[in-house]
Amino acid sequence: MKLLRGLVQALKLDDAVCALLGLVAIVVVLANGGDTISLIVLCVVAAVVGAVGLRRVVLSVMDGELVNAAIARLFAARLELTLAIILVAAAQGTLVSTFVALAILGALTALEYMMAVPVQYARNAIAHVPGWPVFPPKAMWANMLAAADLGALIVAVIVVVFHLPALIIWFVVAIGVMCTTILVALGVRYLVMLLKSERRLAAIVDDIKPVFVLHWQAPGGAAYQVGMWLPYLERIGLPFIVVVRSLENFNDVVKLTAAPVFLRVGMDELDPVVCASLRVAFYVNTAVNNLHMIRFPQLRHIQLNHGDSDKIASASPTFRQYDRNFVAGQAAVDRFGHFGVDVDPKQFVLVGRPQLENVKVAEPSAAKRQPPTVLYTPTWSGNFEDSDYCSLSAGPHIVQELLARGCRVVFRPHPFARRHLGNQAACRTIVAMLEADGGDHLYGPLAENTMSIFDCFNESDAMITDVSSVVSDYLVSDKPFTMAAVSVPAAEFMEDFPQARAAYIIDVKDGHVTGLDAALDAMLGDDPMAPIRRSVKEYYLGDVPPERCPQRFIDEAKKFLV
Repeated sequence: MKLLRGLVQALKLDDAVCALLGLVAIVVVLANGGDTISLIVLCVVAAVVGAVGLRRVVLSVMDGELVNAAIARLFAARLELTLAIILVAAAQGTLVSTFVALAILGALTALEYMMAVPVQYARNAIAHVPGWPVFPPKAMWANMLAAADLGALIVAVIVVVFHLPALIIWFVVAIGVMCTTILVALGVRYLVMLLKSERRLAAIVDDIKPVFVLHWQAPGGAAYQVGMWLPYLERIGLPFIVVVRSLENFNDVVKLTAAPVFLRVGMDELDPVVCASLRVAFYVNTAVNNLHMIRFPQLRHIQLNHGDSDKIASASPTFRQYDRNFVAGQAAVDRFGHFGVDVDPKQFVLVGRPQLENVKVAEPSAAKRQPPTVLYTPTWSGNFEDSDYCSLSAGPHIVQELLARGCRVVFRPHPFARRHLGNQAACRTIVAMLEADGGDHLYGPLAENTMSIFDCFNESDAMITDVSSVVSDYLVSDKPFTMAAVSVPAAEFMEDFPQARAAYIIDVKDGHVTGLDAALDAMLGDDPMAPIRRSVKEYYLGDVPPERCPQRFIDEAKKFLV
């Protein structure tokens, strides 16, 4: 698969370049008729357009999403090439049947272009509602149509250049006609079901009688935000629905829950899903589109968030717009005052962290494992400069030191870490280092996707991380950890980020790290910070034992639901 991706990536040509080549073919044919020069130019242009078109089809097939289907790609170039073929055929005095086949090919290309927008915007709108499937056409048919039309074009060039029977063109064109017919039929079926479901949407939701809704909108790759809360919302035992605001979010959520899921893109599209039985809307982030749901005053709006950290984003004034904020411990409340944000303490409900119920707590008397396993879990660089707490610029140096000490490494960067090019390169370097070392390290898809962050906690003896919600969560394990001071010098770090009171601290600046040897000596040695960690744990996670946090959350949630 990597080789295939490499080959198709090598054929990157813009649509405009291919369109220019098609225009060149037309000009050459008009100037020279059907002579050898015209045939050579025609073959060269067809080879380039065919190769680029094939690349688009292959990438679309590997992607599998309808929105990225290859339909109507290289439209101008293909239409120009078809016209050039017709001109060559006319100059050669080709049979009428060939002209008819070429005309149908041109019509199919034009029809493909007309179908592209409705096909690529078709989407699932409802999931997990018995009797109400709304299935858009499968990407397979759109890609087959694009491949058939492209193949017919290349075959047409071969037939005209080498004077082969027109029947060959007719055969490939027939495949294109079949794909078009199927795609149109599936499209009509989809539109009928979509219109029918839209007309009856309010009644569909009323039949479910949901007591609460989980509203979610986030960038791609953020499924962890809802994934950490859905199991506990399901444990409440009351009917609920999930409302998402993008197709990518929809595709993520339907894999995580059996609850009814509705895709509602526009603000006005929310009206039909807010039924009389709804009492509460839950949120797991502070997305701007949350305002679209908050505008319904008959609902109680409860923010769950997707982790608790000392980042400035965790003290945003936007939290004031929710009726209640469910937080782990008192630290989450006090943090607003630390950043100068006035809040009403009554808006906060301390529920602990239900997700920590299965995190193993270190045994104080247990002998330390040798070699120790260290989890390195850097955060991402954020959307703004003041929220960049990422240590990945020094990540390879940190991992190299761990390997030099014989440590087993678990490498799990934030899901968004690779969105920054420098961090992406650092991640590649770290993975290469772990592969080259040959030890029993955990990294890549296993550590980042198959294992949860809590699995990584249980696998480790200690952790190195940044300012992140994993610090609060890791406190429950009673295991030692080191924090990287990135946004401010280590000397000022503890004042700005109170979590650091329980951590060993290293200083990361412009890719350089200082204090690492001393931090590792203490963390992997006598661990003098252990008593402080235990006192900080209750401040951040509350006084509820982790195994009882799920019930605490359910009990608090039900106060607003029943």
